[in-house]
Amino acid sequence: MDFITGEEKTQIEQTLRDCIAARKELSERIATARELGDLKENAEYHAAREDQGLNEARIRELEERLRNAQVADDAEVPDDMVFIGATVLLKDVESGDEDKYRLVGNPSGDFSLDYIEVSSVSPMGVALMKARIGETIRVDLPKGTRRYEILEIC
Repeated sequence: MDFITGEEKTQIEQTLRDCIAARKELSERIATARELGDLKENAEYHAAREDQGLNEARIRELEERLRNAQVADDAEVPDDMVFIGATVLLKDVESGDEDKYRLVGNPSGDFSLDYIEVSSVSPMGVALMKARIGETIRVDLPKGTRRYEILEIC
């Protein structure tokens, strides 16, 4: 089961609607390219067919994700507990460095944010899930074990 925030669910639903809306345009591109003649050497036709296949695969992926996702209801989570959608300030126990992390169902890939997104199924996400302010968590990373103190939930 994949936990996602309400915001993530809304984004996934919008992306799904956009992909479904693109079906008509892709079909029209295929029809237009088909009218150009010989399909064996018709690059426009093959590109349109490939785009259509990628779009259909994306639709199936998004529908599957929505079917298997559970929206995290933060109304039932105590204020001092980390759960999906929480942004936390962590201090590396060894180095003293402080960074903000946001626990998400699926990272957006946006590196311009003022926090680092971590998936709930990543080692950091698993360690953070249900941890509380003041606790020290242990994260087993490929480069070794790290320990972080949870300073606050932002």
